Amino acid sequence: MTIQEVAVVGAGTMGHGIAQICAQAGLQVRLYDTKEEFVQTGLNRISNFLKKSIERKKMTEEESVEVLGRIKGTIHLDEAVRSADLVIEAIPENMNLKKEFFKGLLGKGKESALWASNTSTLSITEIASVTDRPDKFIGIHFFNPVQLMKPIEIIKGILTTDETVEAIRALTLQLQKTPIVVKDSPGFASTRLGVELFLEASRMVEEGVASIKDIDTGAKLFYGHKMGPFETCDLVGLDARLNNLKSLMESTGNPKWAPPLLLKQLVASSYLGDKPGSKGGYYAYFGITKD
Repeated sequence: MTIQEVAVVGAGTMGHGIAQICAQAGLQVRLYDTKEEFVQTGLNRISNFLKKSIERKKMTEEESVEVLGRIKGTIHLDEAVRSADLVIEAIPENMNLKKEFFKGLLGKGKESALWASNTSTLSITEIASVTDRPDKFIGIHFFNPVQLMKPIEIIKGILTTDETVEAIRALTLQLQKTPIVVKDSPGFASTRLGVELFLEASRMVEEGVASIKDIDTGAKLFYGHKMGPFETCDLVGLDARLNNLKSLMESTGNPKWAPPLLLKQLVASSYLGDKPGSKGGYYAYFGITKD
């Protein structure tokens, strides 16, 4: 199956980035959200990113204009998915929200279209169960910031066909990303690894082993990580990390995934990471300057 047009549902942090890289790869894109202001904010963030790319000589003004010309924003779901070969959902990480969205998508768009969820933790098989195409349903886990991060995790549900997997693998290569394929299991591969490191780092802070800055520095120098566990948490969002842990706890029943008390307290106090409307993340709370 050749994918030529993509509908991206959700114009937030992940959605607008997904829309941008798809347009940069030559695909036609419909960027959907429920309010005009959300759509416009997403389009503005794409435009600002492209302007910075021009300043850094990563692309020309002509190329930027072409990319923006391939993206159409809309608040009408029917319009967004009508001719899409692939629908990528990028709404908040909540199982009920995702299932309700896909229930509402039934009867809309092309029968041949593939449907995908950009989830970092939630079961692809369960989300697909409310659709009329579990064979054409798949997980595509992009990483933040989407425009810069190379990996993409492709998650195969229990009924996802090999043809669907191969179509998405081909798309990720067109997007100039590096795919890995994993089966549907709690936390997949990337989230389980990342959360495990974060939990151990949190225990070290609680025990007074080292500061968050030194733990992050150690992760980078000892193991070659580009970012430490707390820098990563600030980037992906403390609320997102908390949701990851809650989901793993619920799906496995294993107390090892219990969220650290400080993480819960920071989220409750509006320390959500490096995002608009947040007080900041771990670094801001501890008054630490990032390198």
